[in-house]
Amino acid sequence: MDTRLLEMLVCPICKGPLEHLREDSRRELVCHADRLAFPIRDGIPVMLENEARPLDAAPADSAQPAEPA
Repeated sequence: MDTRLLEMLVCPICKGPLEHLREDSRRELVCHADRLAFPIRDGIPVMLENEARPLDAAPADSAQPAEPA
């Protein structure tokens, strides 16, 4: 992703700065103020609130099985 583009992007909710995170095969733009991670799909940032992942939630592809009761 173009670093100049990353410098111009802000959180669509609070207009705050975003951090570009790369973990394994997942790439996201993170707003620490709103605790949301916006996905980057095929090199395109998806800056929609309903597509953002709450930071305290585990990503769907790494969900762990529930522990037995």
